[in-house]
Amino acid sequence: MKSKKRGGRADYSKIKRRLYLYILIAVIAAVAFVVLLRQLLRGVAGNFIVELLIRGFHLDRQAAMRIYQYTVRNNLEILIYAAVALCFFLLCRIIFSNFMRYFDEVNDGIDALIRGGDAQIELSAEMAFMEQKLNALKRTLEKREQDAKLAERRKNDLVIYLAHDIKTPLTSVVGYLSLLDEAPDMPAEQKARYAHIALDKAYRLERLIDEFFEITRYNLQAITLSKKDFDLYYMLVQMTDEFYPQLSANGKRAAVRASENLTIYGDPDKLARVFNNILKNAIAYSPDNSVIDITAAISGGTATIVFSNAGSIPKDKLASIFDKFYRLDSARSSDTGGAGLGLAIAKEIVVSHGGRIYADSDGKQTSFTVELPVAP
Repeated sequence: MKSKKRGGRADYSKIKRRLYLYILIAVIAAVAFVVLLRQLLRGVAGNFIVELLIRGFHLDRQAAMRIYQYTVRNNLEILIYAAVALCFFLLCRIIFSNFMRYFDEVNDGIDALIRGGDAQIELSAEMAFMEQKLNALKRTLEKREQDAKLAERRKNDLVIYLAHDIKTPLTSVVGYLSLLDEAPDMPAEQKARYAHIALDKAYRLERLIDEFFEITRYNLQAITLSKKDFDLYYMLVQMTDEFYPQLSANGKRAAVRASENLTIYGDPDKLARVFNNILKNAIAYSPDNSVIDITAAISGGTATIVFSNAGSIPKDKLASIFDKFYRLDSARSSDTGGAGLGLAIAKEIVVSHGGRIYADSDGKQTSFTVELPVAP
């Protein structure tokens, strides 16, 4: 906290130096004005006032001197104080007018943020720190806007593709069920084959509808955490058991390598969703008859969970796989991957726990790493 305060004072150093300079100039000007006014009223200005009284009111010199003595010389201190006050007021007005331009610059910078555009925000040299912050904020807002537009475009593309994909299995289901309905005396073998095809298409239709619901849930759902201590090792083992049918169908296997006394603090339901999404992704994109390694360990107050599988992800796509509605399969096949929300949701949950998630690929092996704080 102390270093931040020192940095904050340093930011304003140029403005403070300018303010001190203005104050010094104001003090010097006030002192000089007092000295000059005193000399003038007792010298040149005094003679000028006396001559003015003589000529303007046709007085003799002695009468004019008396009037000058009573009105000016006897009230010299009051006149000087009044003149100093007026001088100080005018100098303060000039100083504040100069400082108001800094507020005008910040106001113009905020207007530029609201308007948008590619132009950089430019402020005076004294406001360089504020210029940097406003431009950084401008870049952040622009990036968020671009990310939101990209996510919206991806979502719209997904909806269009899913709507098109739903029609195909639905047509098949209706077609095969119509054949079964129109031919009640169909041979049992052919009837079983048609029923099996219709069931497969119905399952495909169910997966597509689930993707629609996933998109809707993501838009409406806010992630709230309910943290407690839980057994991470047991969660990982239980998860691999639940995915055994999907794994064994293609000769795949998941191996958990972790200590049995592995306990961390977090929301077990939300983190289970994170690990499920990562494992589901590994199953979808790993080759048949391969092993998915799941390792977990605690070091320095941080739990590190790594999912490794054979297969690669292009380097240019590693940074995008955690974006909303992003999918690796460009062919839009729903057999591999879903709506492109699994890893995006996983990232949000991990970040909300104060951790981080990232992926790496060396061309042969792909790994997803989750780092979580162990204690509250």
